[in-house]
Amino acid sequence: MRPGRAVGVLALVAMAVPASAQARRAAASPDFKVMVQRYWEVWGAGDLDKAAAMYAKDPDLVFYDLEPLKYNGWDQYRQGVVPNILAKFEKVAFRLNDDLKATRRGDVAWTSVTAHASGKLKTGAPVETDMRHSVIWEKRGPNWLIVHEHVSAPSSLPAPAATR
Repeated sequence: MRPGRAVGVLALVAMAVPASAQARRAAASPDFKVMVQRYWEVWGAGDLDKAAAMYAKDPDLVFYDLEPLKYNGWDQYRQGVVPNILAKFEKVAFRLNDDLKATRRGDVAWTSVTAHASGKLKTGAPVETDMRHSVIWEKRGPNWLIVHEHVSAPSSLPAPAATR
């Protein structure tokens, strides 16, 4: 092979290797919209075992939910979410809005989205509320796990006084 042709072949190979690696990384990137949708379906069904599979189990992780102020670690969350939230509902369903934002940096990613909850309390009262949801995900082995989350609802404080 002539030297000029060998250089050309090497140049093509050198360009193909990074493109191939980039394609593999893109193919391996998770669909965070699907992951977040599954999260809300699992919690809407009240399935604690399926929920547990989505969370890292480190005892010092912090999870914020609607009630109480916070949970330290999955064990505390699992024990508290039933009496503080799930046990109050006869049924609840969640609908994600179209504002999901996902950002990934290596093995860490964060998502934010707003959602709407519709349901009925065990007292018979209807529930319709908008919520915010932010999650930090970490890739551990083959799985993306929740290492921090924040679920909140807009304030029920009175509106600000009108200004003139």
